[in-house]
Amino acid sequence: MFPTHLAVERQAESLLKGMGPRQTGPRKRILMFLLEQDCAVTRMEILNRMQGEPVGSATLHRVLAWLTINGLAHRIACADQSLRFSANRQARQHEHAHFQCMQCGSVICLHEVALPTNVAVPPGFKGHEIDFLVKGTCPHCGERGQP
Repeated sequence: MFPTHLAVERQAESLLKGMGPRQTGPRKRILMFLLEQDCAVTRMEILNRMQGEPVGSATLHRVLAWLTINGLAHRIACADQSLRFSANRQARQHEHAHFQCMQCGSVICLHEVALPTNVAVPPGFKGHEIDFLVKGTCPHCGERGQP
């Protein structure tokens, strides 16, 4: 069951509160939209499906970058070369893998699959981020008999 709109609004306000005084309307609205989603979404999906006052493409780009940099959302580079975004339910919580359905393209977070914390890289290199994407078929597409 999904949280109510009021619960999502309170969660967004709580997450933004720790980020200083710049709690703008677009930041709150976009974070709320991401918190309400059951899977990761593209920029175009956000622009097309977000209710209320329209948000411009440039504003959306800046807000998603800000949310990502500040650990309130994370960006997922998908197999189809698209970027999708998902809210971090708790600040800075992005230590997990993702699953992408190769039929419908949906992407979900696999919170139970932890990423390795120490990956050996060659001397002089310093790793900053690990992407782990499992590709396959979601239950919905599997029910339709697709491979």
